[in-house]
Amino acid sequence: MVDVKELLGYNVEARHRYLTAMAKLPWDEFVMNREASWHSLRNIFIHTLSAVDHWLDFLTKEQHTRKDFDDYRSMSDVEAHMHDVESRVRKYLDSPTPHSLAASCKVTNDAGETIEITSEDVLIHVYEDEVHHRGELIALLCQMNIESPLMGWKYL
Repeated sequence: MVDVKELLGYNVEARHRYLTAMAKLPWDEFVMNREASWHSLRNIFIHTLSAVDHWLDFLTKEQHTRKDFDDYRSMSDVEAHMHDVESRVRKYLDSPTPHSLAASCKVTNDAGETIEITSEDVLIHVYEDEVHHRGELIALLCQMNIESPLMGWKYL
């Protein structure tokens, strides 16, 4: 059975490959509105990090301030944010036990319904959301005639 920590570790590896690939683009290409979910490659990438950060706040009962997309003015700003979020994830993943991962909490879903989920459900959602947006990055890079980084479970 796959461990949620392994899934999130996979996302870290893939995330680094994508940032390395996108760092080769001119900044104006990275921030160009491509009419995608969050408009630009930068914004999609930052959104995935912000979603992880948001759910970590939910799980840890903390509150971190998030910047607007336009506050990231260089690749080093994006990379620094990525490392900050990944540090928080590592810290969180060092602490949970099977019992804490099974702990339930209530959230309001997109349909406005209050539902009960576990901490592990939240972490799986974090994994899935990033995979979804990575697919967007793949499509946009393909439209730019740029080959996506190699990826695949267990053979990154």
